Amino acid sequence: MGFFADSNEVDTYIGGVFRAANDHPESGPKMRAAGINLRVLYTDPDTEMWVKMHEPAMDVHTGADDDKADITLMMRADTGDKFWRGDYNLAVGLAKGEVKAKGPVNKILKLVPLTKPLFPMYRELVAEKDASANA
Repeated sequence: MGFFADSNEVDTYIGGVFRAANDHPESGPKMRAAGINLRVLYTDPDTEMWVKMHEPAMDVHTGADDDKADITLMMRADTGDKFWRGDYNLAVGLAKGEVKAKGPVNKILKLVPLTKPLFPMYRELVAEKDASANA
């Protein structure tokens, strides 16, 4: 079994860091200014996540959506966890085929540097889960 027990945990932790990004003084304004709809299809557990980066606030939710995605990423949820911990290079994952993408990949790669200041926030979010898993 992977790190996440179910799609609710994917939403709590990965969705949680995207929600927190909205209020981050450095990353939030730049992510909202990107004006893109990002759809991420995670497997193990299967989770469809939408991150709508638009002013005045980002909308992050799981489940189907009627909007059109500008970019769709497909990866294992554990890959998402490794990325948000700062242990996974998305560009390398795309090159190796571990992460698949539909849409203008250059747009998502421009956003990747904005996620770096969020890694400590993610590690804080998962700290309690990490502690219980290692107990």
